[in-house]
Amino acid sequence: MKNLTFILIFFVGVYFSAHAQDKPQEKKHYNAVRIENAPSIDGNLDDEAWLHNNWEGGFIQHEPYENRPPSQPTEFKICFDDIHLYVAIKAYDSAPDSITNRMSRRDNGEGDMIFIIFDSYHDLRTGFVYGVSSAGVRFDMIMSNDGQNEDTSWDPIWQAKAKVHEWGWAAEMKIPFTQLRFQKSSDEVWGIIVARQIFRHEEMSLWPAIPRDAPGIVHLAGELGGLQEVEPRKQFDITPYGVASYNTYEPEEGNPFKTGSDPKFKAGLDAKIGVTNNLTMDLTLLPDFGQVEADPSEVNLTAFETFFEEKRPFFIEGSNITSFNVGLGDGDVGNDNLFYSRRIGRRPHGYPSFENNEYADVPAFTNILGAAKLTGKTKNGISVGFIESVTAEVKANIDSLGQRSTQVIEPLSNYSLARVQKDFNKGNTIIGGAVTNTIRRLDGTDMDYLHKNATTAGIDFEQYFKEKHYMLSISGYLSHVEGSEEAITRTQMSSARYYQRPDADHVELDEDRTSLSGFGGKIQAGKIGGKWNFLFMSNLKSPGLEINDMGYQREADQMLNVLWTGYNFTEPFSIFRSLNLNNDAFIVNDFGGNLQGIGYEWNVNADFKNFWSGGTGGGFGWLNRSNTMLRGGPTMYMPDTWRYRIFVSTDDRKKVSLFAGTFLNGMAEDVSFNISYDMGITLRPLNTLTISINPNYSVRKDEFQYVSRQSMNDDDRYIFGKIDQKVLSMSLRINYNITPDLTIQYWGQPFIATGEYSNFKMITDPKAEEFSDRYHEYTPEQITLEDEYYGIDEDTDGTYDYGIGIPDFNVDEWLSNLVIRWEFLPGSTAYLVWSQSRDFYSPVGEFAFCDNMQKLFTDKKANNVFLVKLSYRFGLR
Repeated sequence: MKNLTFILIFFVGVYFSAHAQDKPQEKKHYNAVRIENAPSIDGNLDDEAWLHNNWEGGFIQHEPYENRPPSQPTEFKICFDDIHLYVAIKAYDSAPDSITNRMSRRDNGEGDMIFIIFDSYHDLRTGFVYGVSSAGVRFDMIMSNDGQNEDTSWDPIWQAKAKVHEWGWAAEMKIPFTQLRFQKSSDEVWGIIVARQIFRHEEMSLWPAIPRDAPGIVHLAGELGGLQEVEPRKQFDITPYGVASYNTYEPEEGNPFKTGSDPKFKAGLDAKIGVTNNLTMDLTLLPDFGQVEADPSEVNLTAFETFFEEKRPFFIEGSNITSFNVGLGDGDVGNDNLFYSRRIGRRPHGYPSFENNEYADVPAFTNILGAAKLTGKTKNGISVGFIESVTAEVKANIDSLGQRSTQVIEPLSNYSLARVQKDFNKGNTIIGGAVTNTIRRLDGTDMDYLHKNATTAGIDFEQYFKEKHYMLSISGYLSHVEGSEEAITRTQMSSARYYQRPDADHVELDEDRTSLSGFGGKIQAGKIGGKWNFLFMSNLKSPGLEINDMGYQREADQMLNVLWTGYNFTEPFSIFRSLNLNNDAFIVNDFGGNLQGIGYEWNVNADFKNFWSGGTGGGFGWLNRSNTMLRGGPTMYMPDTWRYRIFVSTDDRKKVSLFAGTFLNGMAEDVSFNISYDMGITLRPLNTLTISINPNYSVRKDEFQYVSRQSMNDDDRYIFGKIDQKVLSMSLRINYNITPDLTIQYWGQPFIATGEYSNFKMITDPKAEEFSDRYHEYTPEQITLEDEYYGIDEDTDGTYDYGIGIPDFNVDEWLSNLVIRWEFLPGSTAYLVWSQSRDFYSPVGEFAFCDNMQKLFTDKKANNVFLVKLSYRFGLR
C-alpha cells in the first residue's frame, strides 16, 4: 500500500508540474525558391542558380557555449526544381588553413562538417539528416523520437561536394525529392535545422538556436516554406548483385567435404520501391552479407545467450521504426526487444548425429530466401514498419563410405513483424502497437523440440508535457508459444525461467503442456528536459514470457523498479567543458514476491577544456538472491557485490590520441574479484589514414563458477569450482580513404581465453545464514583427477559416486577482414573482400601468450575467403 501511495504522489506531482506550461517561442522561417537551371555540384557556388534567393545567417552557438555568437559565421541558401532540392553553404573561416579536412568513409562525420535536417513529415519527431565535410565526405541518417534515436544505416541516393576557398569553405548538395518523405499541401511547411561543426574548436552552431538541455531537437526546428506546390516523387530502384568467392582451408584426409578449397557463385536482387512518397518497400532475394564484419570472439560461461549487434544493412535501416524495446537502460537489461533481427538467418538450431566413420557438411548459417520490408509514415501521422522474411530449410550432408544422406538441422521458417505508431497533438501523444509471429515447418524434421508457432503482441503509449520536458511512457505485451510437449518442457526449463526449481512455489513444471503464455510491461515517468532530470522506471516480466523466437529476452520472472536522477552542467566552468552526474537505486523481485536484490549505482562523465574526457562510476548490491545460480536448482543467497570503473581519453582531434580505462567488480566473502583493462591508441598520420589499436586484458577469479549437476541417491549435486580465467584480445583497425567513394578498411582481432579450475565444491544449503555453511569443498580424499575426468567419492567408501569432466579450457581465435569498397556510381558498389579466421583449442587452462599465439598460427592452415561482389543500381524514377 505504501508503494502504491508513493507512485500516486509521484505521478500527481509530475502532472501538475508538467502543466505549468511555458509559452512557446516563435519559430524562425526561411523560404526556398524555384529555379529553372540546376547548379553544378562542385563546391564553387558560381552558378546562376545561386543568384536567386537570400543568404540566411544568424547562427547561434550550441556548443560549448550556449546562445553565444559562433566563432565563425555561416550562411545557407535553398533552391529547388521539379526533381531536386539544392542546398548551398558558405562556411566562413578567418583561418582557412586550419580547416580540418579528414577523408573518411561515409557517415563517419569527422573534420569540419555541415548538416541540414529536414522534418519533411513536419511531425515534430522525425528528421532526415544530410551532411558533408570540408573534404567532401557525405553523412546521412534518420532521426526519430524527436532526435533521441539515430539510424546512420540509412543511405539515400544524393550528391554533395565541398571546396576550400580563401574565405573558408563551401558545400553544395543535390537531394532528389524521391529521397525525402512529404505530402503536397498548399499550407504546409517543413521543419529545418542547419548545423555547422568547427572541428578544431569542437564547436557546434545551429540555425535556429536550440537549448543544450532540451529533451529533443526536431520539435524545436525552424520552418522551411516555399515547397507547397512541389509534387512528391516515388523511388523505384532495382539493384541486382553477383558474388564470386573462393574459400581455402585445412583439408581433412578422407573427408569429401573438406578438400581444401570451395569455389562459389551467388546472385540476388535488392529493390527499393516507393509505394507512396511516404512509404517505401525494400525487397531482397537471396541476400548476401559477405562484406559484413564478423562478430567479436568470446567465451560465454553463463547460462544466458550473448546479445550481438545487427550489422546487415537490410535489417539495420529502419530499425528505429521496427523496434519494440521492452528493456530498461543500457547493458543486459536494456537489450530486450520483441524484434531481434539476428534471429533471421541465424546459426541452425540443430546439429547432425553421425558415426566415427562418417563425415558431415554442416552449414554455418541459415539461408534467407527472401525478405520484404515496408517502412514510412502516412500523411495522417501513422508510422508503419512491416517485415516478412522466409528462411530455407537447412540440411547437413552426411557421407558414410561414399553413401550420401541428409539431416535437417533448421526447418523452413517464416518471420513476420508489424509495427504501427500514431502521433497526435504535435507529436506530444504517441500510441502504437506491434505484433510478431514465427512459424516453423517441423513435419518430418525430427526437430519437435522447437516451437512450431510463436506470437508476441504489444501496445505502447507516450505522453509529453511542458514543451516535452516531462514524459509518461507505458507499454504492455503478451507472448504465446506452441509446440510439442518436449518443446514446451524445454521452454519451461530454460535459463530464462527454470520452472523446475524445487523451492519456486509460484511456478510449476508441467511436462504435458503444449503451449505457454506470458506477459510483460514497462512504465517510465519523469523529467527529461532541463539540467536536472529524474525518472521512475518499472519493468515486469511474468514467468511464462517467451519472446526469443523473434525477439531477445535474457530473463523472465522478474519485477525491476528503478529511481534515477541526473544533473547536466552544459556550460563550461572551471576545468570542464561539460559535466554529467547520474545515480540510481533499484530493487528486484520475482513474481513470487521474493526479493532478488537491491542496489545503488552512480557515475560521473566529463569533457575538459583541454579537450580530454573522462569518467568514473560504480555501484553496490545487497540482499542478493539468485534464482539462476544453480541452473534449475533452488534459490541461492549470494554475498554483497560491488563494482567500480574509471576511464580517460585524450584529445581526439590530434594525430595521436589515447584511451585507458579499467573496470573492477567483485563479491564479499572473497567469493570473486574481476578486473579488466582497456587501452587504445589512434594514429592519424594523414587526413586519409586512421590506425587504431585497442587491446583488452581481463582477469577473473571466482570461487563459484558453475561446473555440472550430478545425482547421488536420487539427490541433486550442484557442483562449482574456483576459476582462474584470463582473456586477452586486441582489435586493430586501419581505414584508408582514397576518396569519399573509394575506401580500404581492415580489421583484425587475436583472442586468447583460458580457464583453470580448482577447489571443487558442492552446494549443501544455499540459504544458510552463514555463507560458509552453504557449500562443502571436496577434500583430497573425495576427489581424484583421472586421465579425462575427476572422480568424486563423496562418502569416501572407495568407490566413485559420480564424476565430472575436466572443465579447463584454452580457446584461441584470430579473425580479420579486409574490405575494399568503391561506389563507382550512386547506389552501385563493388567490393573486394578477404576474410581470414584461425582457431585453436586445448583442454589445458594455462595462459601462455607466446605458446598460444604460436599454436594459433602454426597448428593448421587458416580459413581464407576471397570474395568479389558487384551490385548495380537501376534507378527507374
